[in-house]
Amino acid sequence: MKLLIINGPNLNLLGKREPEIYGSQSFEDYFEQLKSAFPEISLSYYQSNIEGELVDKIHEVGFGFDAILLNAGAYTHTSVAISDAIAGVTTPVMEIHISNIYKREEFRHKSIISKECVGMISGLGLKGYELGIRYFLEN
Repeated sequence: MKLLIINGPNLNLLGKREPEIYGSQSFEDYFEQLKSAFPEISLSYYQSNIEGELVDKIHEVGFGFDAILLNAGAYTHTSVAISDAIAGVTTPVMEIHISNIYKREEFRHKSIISKECVGMISGLGLKGYELGIRYFLEN
C-alpha cells in the first residue's frame, strides 16, 4: 500500500504553534513514529502553505497511490480548487483535522472538501492520522 499524508498551511509549525490546540510534538517526529508503527506500507509526507502546490500534489499522486490523508488546514474552509482536485482523482482521500473544528470559530464548521472525501477525522489530535491509516488498511 502507498499512502501519502498531505498537510496544508501552517502545519509546518506543529510543536510550536498554539500547543494548547495542536500539541507540542512536531509533525516530523510524529511521522517517524507512524513509519515505525506501519512498516508494511509505503508512507510518504508532503506539506505546503501554498494552495496550488497542494492541488499539484493531489494531481501527482491521485492516480497511483492507494490513499491520501489530507489536512488542508484553513483551505478546508475556503478552497474550491482543492475540493475539485480531490473530485478529479481516483485515489480515495480522508479529511483529517487535529482540532475539533466544531469547537472552534464558526467559520471553521464548514468544510468545502468533505463531500469529496471518504470520511473525516476531527478533534483527536495527531492520533487522527493513525486512525486514517488504519481505516485504509482495513477497507
